[in-house]
Amino acid sequence: MSLRTVYTVAGMTCGHCASSVTEELTELGGVSDVQVDLVTGAVTITSSSELSRDEVAAAVTEAGYQLAS
Repeated sequence: MSLRTVYTVAGMTCGHCASSVTEELTELGGVSDVQVDLVTGAVTITSSSELSRDEVAAAVTEAGYQLAS
């Protein structure tokens, strides 16, 4: 079973931004896919198990961005 969760990431403006966020999130355990919509800032994560908001926020911060509240 795959879970899809959508987060909003602030500050992404280009393909490199999306690539950085995707790379960090893909390293989280169980993540099979990450889709980024630069226009809306929406990041859709497909994973095999539920991810904590804290671990997603840490990965996004590592990429240089922040989860929107």
